[in-house]
Amino acid sequence: MPAAARLLRQLGPKAVLLLGTGGSRSLAAQQHAAAIAAHTGCRVLAEFYNARMPGGRGTPGIQRLPYAVDATVAKLAGAEALVLAGSTEPIGFFAYPGKPSQLKPAGAMLLELAAPQHDVPAALAALAAELGAPPVAAPQRAAATAWPSGPLTAESAAAVVAAVLPEQAVVVDEAVSNGRGFGAVMVDAAPHDWLQTMGGAIGFGLPGGVGAALGAPGRPVLVLEGDGSAMYTVQALWTMARESLPVVVLVFANRAYRILQGELQGVGAQISGQKAEAMLSLGNPALDWVALARGHGVPGVQVDTTDALAKALRDGFASRGPMVIEALL
Repeated sequence: MPAAARLLRQLGPKAVLLLGTGGSRSLAAQQHAAAIAAHTGCRVLAEFYNARMPGGRGTPGIQRLPYAVDATVAKLAGAEALVLAGSTEPIGFFAYPGKPSQLKPAGAMLLELAAPQHDVPAALAALAAELGAPPVAAPQRAAATAWPSGPLTAESAAAVVAAVLPEQAVVVDEAVSNGRGFGAVMVDAAPHDWLQTMGGAIGFGLPGGVGAALGAPGRPVLVLEGDGSAMYTVQALWTMARESLPVVVLVFANRAYRILQGELQGVGAQISGQKAEAMLSLGNPALDWVALARGHGVPGVQVDTTDALAKALRDGFASRGPMVIEALL
């Protein structure tokens, strides 16, 4: 503990306090981290894979490391030390030719404050006490209320979600390639919990929504889901209907396994020829998520503009039952 305190005092903004799930899953732990940052000048970030993170207005607004290697390297640029609070050294998810697997700056030291299996909130509280860091108020942020009009994009859909999300909603994130722009706008959304799978498994989102609705009764649930990922566990829609669960499922329909296309490009592979393209396509025939939803007993609607998405989300939350929204991108 004293070593971490000395290091943060010495390096200030050249140090990063990196939170794992244990350090970001509770608002109290995030507040301790924010107090440490305000007192020492260090930066606070969270790992990309975090099982649960409270977010929105009234929270410190801690950002996660990006998924992409280049973006994470840029985010950590200038850091001379990483203090690990329930986290591990940042490593690329895959090995990419010509890109580093170790994502911290060369020569940056690692200091473990607490291992992932330890009581990370208690460690952060002890570090704040060691530093004499007083509590800090959460930043005052204006509520997100607007979005750009027009066709849907990943970015405009994120703006709509941030503006219409109800207070104390639980967001289950398996939006994959379409979900990477949500972090910046969700800090202005209503207070919520953000749930995410802890690895590369596909199909977490729909059953995760079922679990969130059963585990937090009375709270609205929003599932952000890729169309390819949703096909792995589509039967969860039937469970939502059978149990009348308040789960709104927003399916990003880009008609492709976009994440796999991106990963192939990342390793330098070429997608050439009709057969190769067809392997990563969800067209011919295109999935009809409205029909799939209704076949499982869940009402559905298809949207292709931001205004239509906003209305569909509000209708879904007001229904207090399951609903599928197919967003055409």
